Amino acid sequence: MKLIGSLASPYVRKVRIVMLEKRIDYDFVLEDVWRDDSPIQESNPLGKVPCLIMEDSGAMFDSRVIVEYLDTLTPVGKLIPPHGRERAEVKCWEALADGVADAGMLARLERTFRPAEQQSPKWRERQMQKVNAGLKAMSTGLKDTAYCAGNQYTLADVAVGCTLGWLAFRFPEIAWRADYPNLDRLYEKLCERPSFKETEPQ
Repeated sequence: MKLIGSLASPYVRKVRIVMLEKRIDYDFVLEDVWRDDSPIQESNPLGKVPCLIMEDSGAMFDSRVIVEYLDTLTPVGKLIPPHGRERAEVKCWEALADGVADAGMLARLERTFRPAEQQSPKWRERQMQKVNAGLKAMSTGLKDTAYCAGNQYTLADVAVGCTLGWLAFRFPEIAWRADYPNLDRLYEKLCERPSFKETEPQ
């Protein structure tokens, strides 16, 4: 398999961590989707990463679809419960984490890609409100438990960890570590895992 992605994307990092946790071999192909001549649309018509290329040359996207598929390939390091409320809880955590990253991404693109005269401070503030609300919800949901979905490491922790790492990388001014000590403790614990160390955003 071949994974097309970037080193900074929290969504690509999520897929890379799942592959490492499950010991799945793959080739990693770096791609800058913002280049005018990027070939990414040959594999993903939406022009986004991550994109997983299969042995038969078929393509799979986005990150939530990819990680769900990867978790079925081997029983090693199962990250998603098979059914019921437990499965829904893990997927809801993933949706929350991805939603925070989505809002942060939109706020950053507004500031860095749009010409200054076309930028909307109101739009950016709306996205940052979503980021802050999402962080608060993560902290409230985590409580004092060892992991997001209880006492077991799951995809919920992978997704939350990737979003927190991306915020620390792109928005160092957000004081989530100080505001939410339980999120800070979780992230520090996750950063001790080889899969997180190997995929630190850059």
